[in-house]
Amino acid sequence: MPDKPLFISELFYSIQGESTHAGFPCVFIRLAGCNLRCRYCDARYTYESPHASMTLETILSFVEGYPEIMVEITGGEPLLQDNVYPLMEMLLAKGRKVLLETNGSLSIDKVAPKVIVVMDIKSPGSGMEKSFAKENIALALQRNQKLPGSCEIKFVLTDKNDYIWARDLVNQHHLAKHTSTLFSPAKGQLDPVDLAAWMLHDKLPVRLQLQLHALIWPHLSRGV
Repeated sequence: MPDKPLFISELFYSIQGESTHAGFPCVFIRLAGCNLRCRYCDARYTYESPHASMTLETILSFVEGYPEIMVEITGGEPLLQDNVYPLMEMLLAKGRKVLLETNGSLSIDKVAPKVIVVMDIKSPGSGMEKSFAKENIALALQRNQKLPGSCEIKFVLTDKNDYIWARDLVNQHHLAKHTSTLFSPAKGQLDPVDLAAWMLHDKLPVRLQLQLHALIWPHLSRGV
């Protein structure tokens, strides 16, 4: 398996813009391909534009150009490609902090415990609400019980109905007590002022997340 190439949309070095690790320098490995078609997707190029085929050695060589920097594997949907698992293991073996951003539709059961999983739960406004692999909630809580901080849950919200849906899910599963839980407004669809007001009104113990890279480089859609 390790000699099988990965389909790559882009490799780049930037500021981590989402998750509790936002603000830190980060090397990004953005894999091509996605099994979902969210209405608010800001990375359609991962499945609409041409991609490169790269060996693990080529990818690791790029990462090594940025010693000791955190690495995030994102997409698209990274877990669609089986060779992402040896890639994560190799990065961990080299002492890197590794983040995996996943859309929540595929089980995270095979992801190495030391990888920090940043997992979406798709809201009704995404059009992909039914895509979520329901076992992932229990798996996320189990990961954090064994290794605190090894999984975060993210909701991207488009309106008040999305917020109520996400709030009720958080409360139903007591997510905020056991895992970092982030609420993010979909760009151009939900005003962060409104989302903040709803969270404050409900005293909801979740983190308001804005896309830091979009604030720093609003004119760029790739490489940030």
